[in-house]
Amino acid sequence: MKISVNGLHKAFESRIRLGIMSALAVNETLDFNALKEYLDATDGNLASHLKALEKEEFIAVEKSFVGRKPNTKYFMTKEGKTAFLEHLRILENLVKSHK
Repeated sequence: MKISVNGLHKAFESRIRLGIMSALAVNETLDFNALKEYLDATDGNLASHLKALEKEEFIAVEKSFVGRKPNTKYFMTKEGKTAFLEHLRILENLVKSHK
């Protein structure tokens, strides 16, 4: 994805993607169901946003089994953390400059 006006990253324009990154910024990992509940998103909507962030290499996936049930956990990558923190810094500066 491209960097938009003022340096804000287009990957974080969506409420769901911004929510995913925010949740992962304060949690080491979260599974699909926790993210779904936290963001009040449908399976398909959440999955498409997770794939987009994974494509950008901002998040990564860890698949395992809990008992016999598959469990998919997500975590923020180093690149994702850097991009997200930069996005937040730019937002903060934008808000401060318009006071």
